[in-house]
Amino acid sequence: MTAVSRETSERIAAYEDLILKWNGSINLVGRFSLDDIRERHITDSQQLADLADLGADSWTDLGSGGGLPGLVAAIQAADLPITFHLVESDQRKATFLRTCARTLDLPHVKVHSARIESLIPLNSDIVSARALAPLPLLMSYVHRHLKPDGTAWLMKGENWQQEVRQAQQTWQFHYHPHPSRTNEDSAILEITGLTHV
Repeated sequence: MTAVSRETSERIAAYEDLILKWNGSINLVGRFSLDDIRERHITDSQQLADLADLGADSWTDLGSGGGLPGLVAAIQAADLPITFHLVESDQRKATFLRTCARTLDLPHVKVHSARIESLIPLNSDIVSARALAPLPLLMSYVHRHLKPDGTAWLMKGENWQQEVRQAQQTWQFHYHPHPSRTNEDSAILEITGLTHV
């Protein structure tokens, strides 16, 4: 994992506190994973910032929920001019994300409280998602919001290989699996060249 600055560490700690404060009323993360929130959720999400091109202009995180991984990546890139679009249809979670962006001083974070499939295409350089939908459906969401020459970073669980095969029936794409550093059965899929079959 890339070393982070003191400011980034402070923002991560403050973000963790916000999740713990809000989780009782909104259920941002599973209550059984609260005791291990740093490794299970935050460190897991930080992998994307290490892999992705933070020199890009825009990053869209689909189904952001409690900000994993989009808000964590935005914290990692707080001093860079990249704009982060966090898409979350649940109004309460969108309010949480806006509160985080304001509290953590992340002016480049834009929260879209809308359904992924109805939001105007964001045409982003990077699109990310974590535990959102099976890959065949997720590809349609990614395709809607990703630039033709952009890259998607999709965090998938132990069935990722089966999901890739299913997605290849209706989508054409190049993919490179990166091993997860927090779960040996999971993978981060780097997706490029996404088009309909």
